[in-house]
Formats: sequence, structure tokens, C-alpha cells
Amino acid sequence: MLTMYSTPWCGYCHRLKSQLDREGIAYEVIDIEQDPKAADYVMSVNGGNQTVPTMRFDDGTAMTNPSIVQVKQHLASLSA
Repeated sequence: MLTMYSTPWCGYCHRLKSQLDREGIAYEVIDIEQDPKAADYVMSVNGGNQTVPTMRFDDGTAMTNPSIVQVKQHLASLSA
């Protein structure tokens, strides 16, 4: 399952969630302000920064603040 690390106040996160919903792409949202382990993960893939949205894919790769096009391309490459 695609995982989005987010915060409630993140405008970029809200935009990407809306785009994922419109495209019918399933994902789980984890609020890094409520889950310290999630915040640690986000910092581990973003040079110590809590940058959101951070997306984690089934293959373990991550993308920071990706566009919907980048997400779709990466998902397509995983299913190829």
C-alpha cells in the first residue's frame, strides 16, 4: 500500500491527497505529528528534515513532495 506521511496543516499534502483520490489511487495517511516513529522515518529519508508529503512505496522507495505524475510513473514502474 502506498503511504503518505503528512500533517493536517500541509497544503501540498491536501493537494496530493485530492489528486490521488481523483485518480483512484489507494493510500494510507500517517500524521507525523501524532506518530514519532513516522516522523523519524520521514527525517531518515529527507536529510533530517520533516518534509511532507513524503510518499513511501511498496518497494521501500520514497519520494518527497512528488507531483501526481511522478507518483503515477513510479507506481507504473513498480507494476511493470
